[in-house]
Amino acid sequence: MNEAKNMPIRRGRLPGALSAIPAAAPQTYVAKPAWLRKPWRGGRAELGLKKELRELKLHTVCEEARCPNIGDCFAKRVATVMIMGGICTRSCKFCAVASGRPLPLDPGEPARTAHFVAGLRLRHVVITSVDRDDVADLGSSHFAETIEKVRDVNPRVTIEVLTPDFQGRQACLDAICRAAPHVFNHNLETVRRLTPQVRSVAKYDCSLGVLRYVKAAHPQLLTKSGLMLGLGETEAEIEETLADLREAACDIITLGQYLQPSTAHIPVARYVHPDEFDRWRDLGLAMGFKRVFAGPYVRSSYLADEVVDGLLS
Repeated sequence: MNEAKNMPIRRGRLPGALSAIPAAAPQTYVAKPAWLRKPWRGGRAELGLKKELRELKLHTVCEEARCPNIGDCFAKRVATVMIMGGICTRSCKFCAVASGRPLPLDPGEPARTAHFVAGLRLRHVVITSVDRDDVADLGSSHFAETIEKVRDVNPRVTIEVLTPDFQGRQACLDAICRAAPHVFNHNLETVRRLTPQVRSVAKYDCSLGVLRYVKAAHPQLLTKSGLMLGLGETEAEIEETLADLREAACDIITLGQYLQPSTAHIPVARYVHPDEFDRWRDLGLAMGFKRVFAGPYVRSSYLADEVVDGLLS
């Protein structure tokens, strides 16, 4: 196999389309405010966890997406495994995960993921993945097998999946849900107007349809979604998006501050004050969401066990 064909591309579209990428426009730098100065809490525990991941040939979204909470989580031996490899077939403008032509799915990955999760001794685990539009079933059977393997080695753990949109294919969604995770999480990411600028392939209505279908077809599952604020959305657009998620019967939402991973990614339009996040939390609860987790450093899988505490039997 020609390894050059599987090299990740950190910015832009898949190979063959690179010449179509326009030159980046000059960016206006927005200085980080005081409330985003977060102390690093990594250290020896973080290095130990990274060593385990490398030995098992596993990826985490914590590392690949450059999550600002990685020090906190790794120090507590909490990690979100990112399955189906470390190269995504999409190239969203907000995301630091490498994009390009992935390697074939690794049949041993589900078992290694289960082994890693068992070693963490978590009561709640989040499993996510890259998009695999290159695979016939978009990787849904591989995802489902991972859920089953994790449950086999630790039947008491509650499982949350943070999934791609699977192009809205109901058969793929059913495959995931039949594996019986406890929480089905799929992020809307941003408001309708900004979706084409922020997400490379995914569509706003497709993502809403995923959440709507999962709740209707598999009502026993908690459904969850997340939004990034600070991309240029208006308050009216945030309210409209929350209303759309409630119409789709979404149970839980997370709202966090978008942070630009590199100069190649979409810039931050503004930094949202913690008081505003509190107002969005209050509005979300008033609209009927079971849980709303909102704050500058909130991410989809951050403190996920606390977010669902008391909601899972």
